[in-house]
Amino acid sequence: MRLIIASNNSHKVREIKQILGQYFSEMSTLREAGIDIDVVEDGTTFQENALKKAEEVLAAADGFDAALADDSGLMVDALGGAPGIFSARYAGEGHKDQENNVKLLKDMESVPDEKRTCRFASSIALVRRGKEPIVVIGYAEGVLLREKHGENGFGYDPLFYYPPLQKTFAELSADEKNAVSHRSRSLALLKEALEREQL
Repeated sequence: MRLIIASNNSHKVREIKQILGQYFSEMSTLREAGIDIDVVEDGTTFQENALKKAEEVLAAADGFDAALADDSGLMVDALGGAPGIFSARYAGEGHKDQENNVKLLKDMESVPDEKRTCRFASSIALVRRGKEPIVVIGYAEGVLLREKHGENGFGYDPLFYYPPLQKTFAELSADEKNAVSHRSRSLALLKEALEREQL
């Protein structure tokens, strides 16, 4: 079964290939498949966005049997779950990680330390021709810091403190992060669902 991964992020793709490689004879990124598609993520949840992306990519991918897409972001309890599905554009369209982080810190300025709980969420959708889609979501629980720590990762990683390892996601090595991240948890759930199908 040939799978197209709706991403060109090399770190994300490597993690997906490591965890799901046994289920597909071939796995390609959008770039490798020569597909240039920009899916409008207008869903109200991570799950809706991931499913829409996977469905549209598979529709555009002749010769592929399945498509996998993810949508992820940060949910801050004191902000009612924001930035949520707007994580990548929290400071506005076209803004980068730095502006998003600055806005988030400003919005959280007056929130006391004990109320700065948050979580990263990652929803993954697998769409296959002739089969029901599988959509899962995984979480990593943390605390939002008041200043950035660490140079690794991207997005909100420098502000996301992960208590079990007593580090921010930006202070973890790639292997450490892959072992505990929201994406690794959603991929594990997807793998469990695929294993149940084979029983």
